[in-house]
Amino acid sequence: MDKTLERVKYATSLRKDLLKELKRLSVETDKRQNELLEEAIKLLLEKYKHSGTNNE
Repeated sequence: MDKTLERVKYATSLRKDLLKELKRLSVETDKRQNELLEEAIKLLLEKYKHSGTNNE
């Protein structure tokens, strides 16, 4: 298995309103919440890679 595709468990806490919106988006897009979170993390990493770490 490709090491970059290997999965690990990661737990965190989220604001209630964000979780509610994530669940809504998951239903609307027919994507798993995990897929949406991974997509968001990739976009965030790209944003900071190209513009530096002080970007708000």
